[in-house]
Amino acid sequence: MVNLLNIDLAAVDWARAQFALTAIYHWLFVPLTLGLAVVMGIMETLYYRTGKDFWKETAKYWQRLFGINFAMGVATGLILEFEFGTNWSNYSYLVGDIFGAPLAVEGIVAFFMESTFVAVMFFGWNKVSKGFHLASTWLTGLGATVSAWWILVANSWMQHPVGQTFNPDTMRNEMTSFADVALSPVAIDKFVHTVLSAWVLGAVFVVGVSSWYLLKQRHLEFARKSLRVGAIFGLISSVLIMLSGHHSAYTVAQTQPMKLAAMEALYKGGTDQPLTLIAGISPFRQPDYETQDEPPLKLAVPYALSFLATNDINGYVPGVRDILDGYTKADGTQEPSLEEKIERGRAAIAAIAEYRGMSEGVKSEGVKSEKFATASGNLQTDSSLFTLKSSLEENMPYFGYGYVSDRAQVVPYIPVCFYAFRVMVGGGCLFILLFLIMLWKPKTWNYWLALLCIPIAYIVSEAGWLVAEFGRQPWTIQDMLPTWVSVSQLGSSAVMLTFFLFLILFTLLLALEINIMCKAIKKGPETNNP
Repeated sequence: MVNLLNIDLAAVDWARAQFALTAIYHWLFVPLTLGLAVVMGIMETLYYRTGKDFWKETAKYWQRLFGINFAMGVATGLILEFEFGTNWSNYSYLVGDIFGAPLAVEGIVAFFMESTFVAVMFFGWNKVSKGFHLASTWLTGLGATVSAWWILVANSWMQHPVGQTFNPDTMRNEMTSFADVALSPVAIDKFVHTVLSAWVLGAVFVVGVSSWYLLKQRHLEFARKSLRVGAIFGLISSVLIMLSGHHSAYTVAQTQPMKLAAMEALYKGGTDQPLTLIAGISPFRQPDYETQDEPPLKLAVPYALSFLATNDINGYVPGVRDILDGYTKADGTQEPSLEEKIERGRAAIAAIAEYRGMSEGVKSEGVKSEKFATASGNLQTDSSLFTLKSSLEENMPYFGYGYVSDRAQVVPYIPVCFYAFRVMVGGGCLFILLFLIMLWKPKTWNYWLALLCIPIAYIVSEAGWLVAEFGRQPWTIQDMLPTWVSVSQLGSSAVMLTFFLFLILFTLLLALEINIMCKAIKKGPETNNP
């Protein structure tokens, strides 16, 4: 296994920072791509049904903005995937057979689907039939959504590894069921919630841009109709995301209880748990969860957390201390304490080392590895290998804990999880209010609010990913592989250099996108209504 003495811990921090930087910049482009894909499909559908050139020019306008954003997203996404090989080679070696599968499908199917139909969408207006062009527009958006599906499947597997088993002969985790990986409850929940959040952001963007035209008294018909389409689309997406959020909370409670405890700053759990609205948690330091039962100045909704986590207002929800000390689950099974998990994780690591040493000895005698258990010619060796394999299978679920040395290492940074979750939920409530106002009776100050909501939508979207990724720390793969074991054997100086190079590159790309988008918005749609 990995020799921890050879790992530069500064390199771990820089590798995490670089990956976070790339992911944050990449996610600035992805949600708008997914959101505008539906909007431009709706606009072209209206053109197909009515035959009015107004809707054709409206569709072409939103397609232009989609295209600018799409190109930037591809550039940052490619770099993100390369980093798995450069900075996280131990991770890639251990689980590449599993993690690589959905990414391969994404590249082969979804990306080629997008690139094929996007060409027809942009350049086929006068070359193909209206029906075929409409299909190409929707298939472009579908391709982008399918691409998101496979990437989110890969990410969800890191949050909840299923459909795999560890092979001590190859020292790799191998897939046992592609269906379990692709259709896990975590993957489905994450996909639905993430895509809906992207639709909300796209709707906010459309409403905000349309409001700018109304403030400038330009392209009034285009602005009013686009605003209405965006507000209806956004309101429907917001209602759906509320429903998916409840189901996501339930799934997190079942698969990642520590994440839920960090999101709620729940130090000591129990039954009849309230949902915290706000509490006095310092954003600059980890709270004293070992001695406090709850944060100060806590304002909460009675029973709401128990309902979200268990679908029962009286349900039991474990807190940080309960998870560290061990607790009884709802099904009556006992969750081991952290100390027990560490002991069993170290037993798994020791069993792997002993198994490898013994099997290498058998190999040196000319016995093929696939015949260890039946034809080694040494019954004592066969029995020992079988015993080690049994011990390994029993303790492998806690393998990652073998690299943990203290309780603080397995508790996520609570302030980030706590406040990011509330930014996400609070922003979602604001957007529902915005869409309702715009559909009811918009006024001038509403247009300014819509413009302000565009950057807020990006902050809310990024906050959702902060909850998802900070909440599973310190794990690269939940319970299986900590971040400090996943990293490549690199010096911190090399990763630090590329971090700043990427920071400059991505900032330039973002500035370029904003500049091009602003010019396209300022120019406006090519309609006869100025």
